[in-house]
Amino acid sequence: MRSEMVSAMITELELQKAYLEQAAIETIYFGGGTPSLLTSNELGRLLDCIHKQYKIDSQVELTLEANPDDLTKEKLLECHSLGINRLSIGVQSFHNTDLEWMNRSHDARQAKACIASAYSVGIDNLSIDLIFGNPTTSRDMWETNLLTAIEMDIKHLSCYGLTVEPQTALKKMIDLGKVTAPDEKENLAHFTKTMELLSERGYEHYEISNYAKDSAYSRHNTNYWKKVPYLGIGPSAHSFNGLSRQWNLAHNKKYMDALSNEELCYEQESLSPCDKLNEYLLTGLRTKWGCSHLQLRELCPAVFSELLENLTTAMRNGTIVSIDNNYYLSPEGKLIADSVISDLFITDAA
Repeated sequence: MRSEMVSAMITELELQKAYLEQAAIETIYFGGGTPSLLTSNELGRLLDCIHKQYKIDSQVELTLEANPDDLTKEKLLECHSLGINRLSIGVQSFHNTDLEWMNRSHDARQAKACIASAYSVGIDNLSIDLIFGNPTTSRDMWETNLLTAIEMDIKHLSCYGLTVEPQTALKKMIDLGKVTAPDEKENLAHFTKTMELLSERGYEHYEISNYAKDSAYSRHNTNYWKKVPYLGIGPSAHSFNGLSRQWNLAHNKKYMDALSNEELCYEQESLSPCDKLNEYLLTGLRTKWGCSHLQLRELCPAVFSELLENLTTAMRNGTIVSIDNNYYLSPEGKLIADSVISDLFITDAA
């Protein structure tokens, strides 16, 4: 099954080689699910195809997303030999009580050990995910999580607040009274502590959930936020070429069956001027680069006056600031980023 999936992805890579119009590939990201479960041979087959079909930048950022218990010393050596130069590790917490509550398969010892092993084999561009706002996580525990990452010299941190999505196991457990729902006040306190502590320790808050030291930004995600075209391969993968979005069929077998016949299987959506405007607001305002006044006007001139009214209201409320013809979330705006940005959206073009 896994070998068939890799073969299908290789076929898709071949069929889609014109999608990016021969632009040099700056980043390659193995993510979604558990790509670290792929064998060295399977990862190698995919990378060989990418190098054969696409123009690759000499300084390509090549990231593997993985859980700590997947990253054995042997696996890390294989990754290094394949040219993987960045790891995004789903640590989530350095406290076993948190990890048990989240039903994670690794423990705190494994999390620390895989980080040390990555350094030992020569992969030092590391990012780790940490989750705050869990009912099991006190403010002191969250601070300890951050300090542990800092002490281990992790240059990139992705810190996410726990959210309860509809139709998930967590939502069901909360509804049944088996677990405690996240406390919004605690969530906010953890987020505020994250911004304060990491800033003090030299980390730049360059996106609402991401912090980097020594400019160790995720180049891959930064390209998403800056609306650089990208190609996604595999079931459910999304692609963007500047004019439209497309997403692959989510059903694994139907995906593989289609590719076995050399048929692409995706749905596509053309982006209206308003769509492009709203997406730019959504991605740009979450970053340190903000949104350009000029680019906002050029994206959808028919509704720019309405957007300007919305921005003026947000600035009056203190959630948006304007500096040198660019708009940014204020420190207060970052605390309620989703609602601030959604209030700016334009729904109908004139």
